[in-house]
Amino acid sequence: MNLTKNNLVVGLISWCMVLLSSPAAYADTAAAAAACKGVDWRFFVAGGVCAATSHGITTPIDVVKTRMQAEPEIYNKGISDATMSILKTDGPSALLGGLAPTVVGYGIEGAMKFGVYEMTKPLMAKLLSTKNTATAFIAASVIAGAVASVFLCPMESARIRIVTDEEYKDKSLSSTLLQLIKQDGGITGLFSGIYAMLSKQVPYTMAKQVSFDIVAGLLYKSLAQSGKSAEDLKWAVSVLSAFVASLFACMLSQPGDMILTETYKNSSQQSFWGVVNNIYQTKGGVGGFFTGTSARILHVSTIITSQLVIYDIVKQFLGLPATGSH
Repeated sequence: MNLTKNNLVVGLISWCMVLLSSPAAYADTAAAAAACKGVDWRFFVAGGVCAATSHGITTPIDVVKTRMQAEPEIYNKGISDATMSILKTDGPSALLGGLAPTVVGYGIEGAMKFGVYEMTKPLMAKLLSTKNTATAFIAASVIAGAVASVFLCPMESARIRIVTDEEYKDKSLSSTLLQLIKQDGGITGLFSGIYAMLSKQVPYTMAKQVSFDIVAGLLYKSLAQSGKSAEDLKWAVSVLSAFVASLFACMLSQPGDMILTETYKNSSQQSFWGVVNNIYQTKGGVGGFFTGTSARILHVSTIITSQLVIYDIVKQFLGLPATGSH
């Protein structure tokens, strides 16, 4: 079924109207709205800080991963060889390509992703009338991933273009965005890869947030049953839970990450499914969607482990409990 963006929006609006049309649905919505009154700005701050920091410090790995995905015929001998090749041909500064859009984009994205996720967990539990926390977590993570995708789209467009296109490599974030707006037919052109972004961010967010919540909760429960002090092991719980979450998130979002790179690496006007078909046809079938996986596992595991640990540290610094401890 070939849906345009307009059809998708109309469909979502129609679905919402049907959802709100019955008294029971209205009652559920009112209860959900009440659940949102406790929105805490500290989740947004913690999410922004942890995402900007973790993505910023791993920019060199991301540059290598993106180059491997965009030009597999050149960078086809592994992470180390690709890194040395980039250093030799473009110099050390190339490994910091796209740093500005990375820090700004993921700072905003992290604030929205973590904040919206924490805000919508009780909301989803009310709307779905479920005591199954995993179901509510999954629904909340899908919404958070979608919201974060909209905010991240322009910055990711700029980042990938700076890293993969010679024309943009020496441009600043602002000049890159202005050039893309001019080249792609206005501000809406910055969102041309929204479907590709959703294909990466929704499974990424779902796997990361839900597995971190669940694994941390299970570890704290296990510690309580064994009579050990959870207070003394909070850091260890955060690190272990974050590492497990990173593996789930990396593998589930890898195909979407490849689609995203292909979508943004040049000015091609291919549709989402056109990009998917092109990857399949030119990069070796299904395996083509996992190009650069080794670099991405290193990149994502480093990002997520550090990100979620920083998130817990900042939350506790701001007076919130550690994930899974309450």
